Amino acid sequence: MLTPVVNATGVLLHTNLGRAPLAHHQDASFFNLELNLATGKRGSRQYAVGSLIASAVGAEAAIVVNNCASAVLLALAALPNDRGVAVSRGELVEIGGGFRVPDVMAQSGARLVEVGTTNRTRLADFENAVNNDDVGLALHVHQSNYRIVGFTEAVPIRELATLDVPVLADIGSGLLDASCPWIDGPPPSWLAGEPAARQSLADGADLVMFSGDKLMGGPQCGVLAGSQDLIDRCAKHPLARAVRPGGLVLSALQETITHYLNRDGNAIPFWRQATAAIAQLQQRAEAIASRVAGSTTVEVVETMAVPGGGTLPGVEIPSVGLRLAGDVSRTLRFGDRPIIARVENDTTILDVRTVDPSDDDTLVEALSAL
Repeated sequence: MLTPVVNATGVLLHTNLGRAPLAHHQDASFFNLELNLATGKRGSRQYAVGSLIASAVGAEAAIVVNNCASAVLLALAALPNDRGVAVSRGELVEIGGGFRVPDVMAQSGARLVEVGTTNRTRLADFENAVNNDDVGLALHVHQSNYRIVGFTEAVPIRELATLDVPVLADIGSGLLDASCPWIDGPPPSWLAGEPAARQSLADGADLVMFSGDKLMGGPQCGVLAGSQDLIDRCAKHPLARAVRPGGLVLSALQETITHYLNRDGNAIPFWRQATAAIAQLQQRAEAIASRVAGSTTVEVVETMAVPGGGTLPGVEIPSVGLRLAGDVSRTLRFGDRPIIARVENDTTILDVRTVDPSDDDTLVEALSAL
C-alpha cells in the first residue's frame, strides 16, 4: 500500500517517489469548483488557477490537465486543423515509461512532419516544411532527459517565431521564470540553459506546455499557457474534458502558484531542499551522525545530488551525506518509516539534501537500530 517514505537518495525529483514533495490539506467541504460566485451560475474550473498561472509566466491565459503528455496531446488534437506539425528530428524524444513524441502525436490525430537531421536542424528546414508540406504548427520539444553534443545545430524559439505558423513549446520541466524571483539571490548555477515558461513566451512561443510536479514543485499535472485564442481552442476541444484535473489537484496547484506570486520559494519544499546551503546540510549530517547509538559507524561525506525527474541530464548539485559500510538499503526500506537510500561501491549513502529536517530523528532511530 502507499505509504510516506524518507527520500535519502539525493534525487530531488524522484519519479518512483512521486517527484516533488508536496504538502496540501483541505477540510471536507464543498467549494466553488465550477460555480461563479459573482453570477451564481456555472463557471469554469480552469479560470481561477489558470489566471494565477498566466500571471506567474506572463501569458494571456492558461489551463491545467493531468500531466505534460496530456498537455501535448490536447494541443496537437485541438490546433493543427488537419495540417502538419513540423518537429526537428533531434527532438522526437522518448520520455519515461516508453512514451514517445511521435506516438503521442499519432494518438492526437496530428500529422508529423520531420525536419532536419538528428544532430543538425536549421530554420530553413522549418521554412521549407511550412512552404511545401502544408504545415500549420511548429513544435519545439526540450531535450529534457538527454543531450546531443558535438557537431550540432538547433533552432531556438525566437527563430521559430519568425515562421508564419504558431509555435508550440514543450519545455517539460516546469521552470516558471529563469530569473527565479521567488528565491533570495541569483538563480542557481545548475539551472543554466534550462528553458523557462516566461522567457519562452517572451521569445515568441504562442503556447508553452510543462509539468507541474517537477521544477514547479506542485502536484502532478500539466499546464498549457499562452495566447488566449489558442488556450480557448484547447479548452473547447472534446478531449479537454477527458484530461481535466480534479478539485484536489487544482487546490494544491493554486496553493503552490500563490507561493510563487508571493515570491516565497521557501514555502515550496522542492525549492527549500534544492537551495539549502552546504553549511546547513553539513551541520545536520554531523548532528545526525553524533546521535547514532550502538555499534553503527556513520561517516559524514561530500556527495552530489541530482535534480531528477527527467530534467537537467548530467547536472549535479553539491550535497552532504551519511555513509555506512555495506549495503543496508533493504533493512532501511523495511523500517517503520521506510528510508530510501542509494548504494555505491558496497556502501550505503543517505543524502541529507533530499531529507526533510523533520525526518532527521527518523534517520537517527533507524541507524541506531542497525
